[in-house]
Amino acid sequence: MMNPELLNGAALAYMGDAVYEQFVRTYVLKSGKTHPNRLHRSAIKYVEAAGQAYAMQAWIAEDDFLSAEEIDMYRRGRNHKANTKAKNASIQDYRQATGFEALIGWLYLSQQEERLTVLMQDAIDRIERRGQNEPKA
Repeated sequence: MMNPELLNGAALAYMGDAVYEQFVRTYVLKSGKTHPNRLHRSAIKYVEAAGQAYAMQAWIAEDDFLSAEEIDMYRRGRNHKANTKAKNASIQDYRQATGFEALIGWLYLSQQEERLTVLMQDAIDRIERRGQNEPKA
């Protein structure tokens, strides 16, 4: 059995990306959309680096929202030296999103399903509210 505590930030983020993507896809499908292009466009705001960074910043800003161990896992992902660069995001958002995904991956691999679900749903809720508060172009 693998110990998620020993994985590097990139490995945790790799898993977290897949877990969060599946959660978001399920959420978008439950909204009633069925056309693949509409599903994809609906999911983007939740899975893009800017959305993940936004949720992560909000969690960190709230005292005691994340445990010390959760913050450590976020930092492990955020601080991991990546050989790739962000396509459609600032480097800061990209690194924070990698930390977000590392936290999600760690929670999944350490079988903390209840906390994992709480955080993923909270991220979606925050990103959704953020979109409602932005001015229409």
